[in-house]
Order: sequence, then structure tokens, then C-alpha cells
Amino acid sequence: MTFSLVVRDGDRFGVAVSSSSPAVAARVTHLRPGIGAATSQNVTDPTLGPSLLRGLADHGDARRALAEVTGAERNAAAIEYRQLTVLGRTGPGYAYSGARTLGKHASATADGAVAAGNLLAGEHIPEVLLDACSRATGQLEERLLAALLAAVDAGGEEGPVRSAGLAVVADVDWRVTDLRVDWADAPIDRLAELVAVWLPQRDDYVRRGLDPAAAPSYGVPGDL
Repeated sequence: MTFSLVVRDGDRFGVAVSSSSPAVAARVTHLRPGIGAATSQNVTDPTLGPSLLRGLADHGDARRALAEVTGAERNAAAIEYRQLTVLGRTGPGYAYSGARTLGKHASATADGAVAAGNLLAGEHIPEVLLDACSRATGQLEERLLAALLAAVDAGGEEGPVRSAGLAVVADVDWRVTDLRVDWADAPIDRLAELVAVWLPQRDDYVRRGLDPAAAPSYGVPGDL
């Protein structure tokens, strides 16, 4: 049981995901600054996300990158179990749900966004994710979080959600946000608490990475 949302916001890409399984964000979310973002879920093969991003890096065409991965001979026996999404620097996102995708499953795409899920309470959930994100205000992290909360309110997955994560890349070579709740009774609520703590400090941690002498300090010397 998993649903995810990938969004482009200017030069930023973000992914939000939740699941009944533990540590979902560690396996599903794939982002590359300046290139794009992807998810690989449903009987997850974590190698497929990097393959999608390599395609985007080579030619920048999200639809082509998805076709290359789903049509590759090395994936032929297993690809019908997979659910994938991919989004590049321009245009809409694209999604693939193999014939063996579990339970009620669906995807939805828009310019600059794509959502997908499996073992859902209803096939409307990906559209809820897109709509809620587009209506939300604030920073990309806040809009991704609002989408997750709206999807749960709309029925979410067939069973209880146990893990959730949210990641964003921008104009540096690392994830400027990478928050995870790997096992909890209300992981999206816990994720909301983490977002509230993280966002006021996010840009300072970027400055630390780029120019440690000029960056503000928290806690003791040698702190993150």
C-alpha cells in the first residue's frame, strides 16, 4: 500500500510518499538536482528510480525515459509488478502501472506533477494529491505535506499508513530536505511536525555546506 506525489517547482523537485510498509522513503524516492525526480513502488525495485534519472540526464525526455525503463529487456520478467513515476525539467509527469500492480491502483498527471498509488481506498487518490498540492500555499515542502494529508482524509490506502517521507532538491548537489518517519501509528502527522522544525533552518544548513565560515551556528561547535 503506497501512494506518492512528484512535483516540480521552478528549479526544485520534490517527492512525498506514504506506505503501510516501513521506511518507504528509503526505497521509493529518487531525485537529482537540475534533472528531475522519480518514484519506484509496488513490490519495489529501487534500481529503477536511478535508471529513470539517468535517462532524464541523457536526453531530458520523461516519457522517453519511462519507455526505456519499462521496455528494457533486463526488466521484462519483473516490470509488470512495478509502479513508476517520472518528472523532468519541463512538461508533465508520466506514470506506469504494470499489470500486476496490487489492488486498486491509479495514477494522475499534470504539467509539473505526477501521482500514483496502489492498494488504495479508491482510484481517486492520485487526483486528490495533485489537486491538494496545486491548491496549497507555502513552500514546496508544505504543499507536498498538504497533499499527503488530503489524500489520507480522502480515504488514503486500504490499510493503515505506517511510514512517510518527503524530500526536495534545489540548486545544490544534495537534498535540501530529506525527512522520514520510518514506522509510526500516524506517520504523516509526525512528518508534519518534522517539517515545522526543519523549514526555518533548511536554508542555513545549505549555507553551512557552501560557506561554513559565514553560516549561523546552532548548538555546539561541530554540530550539523
